[in-house]
Amino acid sequence: MRVTQIIADLHVPDLPASRSFYTDYLGLAEEEFNLGWVARHTSPVSRATLQVMTSDATAPVDPVVSVMVDDVEAAYRQAQERGYEIVHPLTTEAWGVTRFFVRAPDGNVLNVVQQHAG
Repeated sequence: MRVTQIIADLHVPDLPASRSFYTDYLGLAEEEFNLGWVARHTSPVSRATLQVMTSDATAPVDPVVSVMVDDVEAAYRQAQERGYEIVHPLTTEAWGVTRFFVRAPDGNVLNVVQQHAG
C-alpha cells in the first residue's frame, strides 16, 4: 500500500458559505466534486487540496483527513493485522471510491480511500 495524497477534511456548518472563502479568498478552484455534504477544492497551481464537509453521510463519525492510497484492500488488511480500531468497514461507495475509517492511536479518525478508475 502506498499513500498517494492526504487531504484535510474541514468540518463546516454550511457548504455554500464556505465556498466563497476557499475560492475567493484562498484562490482554490471551484469544487472538484460536491455531494451535498462534502465538497473538494483544489489549487489550480499546485496539488494543495482540502475537503469541506457538514457530516459524513455514510459513516458513523467524521474523519479529520482523507488518505488516498493505491491499494485500499491492502491498507485495510494491514490496519486489522496491527490491531487498529476499524471505525467504518471497507465499503464501496456509490460515488466511485472504496474506503474505510481507522482510528489512529492518538484518537484521530482517518478516511482511507481509493478512487476507482474511470
